[in-house]
Amino acid sequence: MDLVAVTVKVPAHLELVGAALAAGKHVYCEWPLGVTTEEALTLAAEARAAGVHHAIGLQGRYAPAVVRARELIAAGRLGRITSVTVHASRPKGARGRIPAWAAYTVDASTGAGTVEVAGGHTLDAVRHLLGADFEALSAAFSLQESVLTVVETGEVVEATGPDHLLLNATLTGGGVLSAHIHDGRATDAGTRIEISGTEGDLALLSTGPEAPAGLQIGDLRLLLGENGTFQELPLPASPPHAESSNVARLYAALAEDIRTGTRTAPSFDDAVTLHRLLDAVRRSAA
Repeated sequence: MDLVAVTVKVPAHLELVGAALAAGKHVYCEWPLGVTTEEALTLAAEARAAGVHHAIGLQGRYAPAVVRARELIAAGRLGRITSVTVHASRPKGARGRIPAWAAYTVDASTGAGTVEVAGGHTLDAVRHLLGADFEALSAAFSLQESVLTVVETGEVVEATGPDHLLLNATLTGGGVLSAHIHDGRATDAGTRIEISGTEGDLALLSTGPEAPAGLQIGDLRLLLGENGTFQELPLPASPPHAESSNVARLYAALAEDIRTGTRTAPSFDDAVTLHRLLDAVRRSAA
């Protein structure tokens, strides 16, 4: 049976994914699934009714560092998780300038802004790493660059969505989390996730030329801290174009699901869960 991949701007997802499901096709859709949680709920219900395989592009789960760190945490290598610190930054909007391809994302109505894309991918990877959820949270938004110039054309665009997300949360299991996710970083953009437990620590660090694009795209180093010192752990090598390697791993998992009838790839139901988490973040920030 055919697979339809939907990799266009978010406002078109509802129509295109819906059409593919109505035709009985398996569907892969880039994150976010919809502009709103209501759209995501509609598509998830349609996918279940169609009985097809459906996957959401949360490819950060397949980064080798994330896979290995999740295994170590699940095996109890860190003991009980006590705290998580996240800093994730992208250069989009730095110095008040933005590339033409990204200009539409600063409009809050498109569902593709800092909170949805950088926030969604980063927070999903953290939840996946820990095998835990947020029991309580407090969030704040900030818009620091409200007027941006399109690099290629000189056009001036107004940003209506936040470019900074600050989050404090209590995790299931009792640990705490602090995160700052933002755009507009002028120097050394990237991601750093530090996870502390009663028996040790882990650090995931962006590396390579794609590091500024987000953990779902760039390579990550993995460091394990035990007995007071960090040591870098070996990971499977990524192909020369790391930007697409995590997506390729997700596609491979989906292909295996289709062949065998399993359902291991992140699904539209996972997308709904993440949409709802971001709704909770927005309510707190409001």
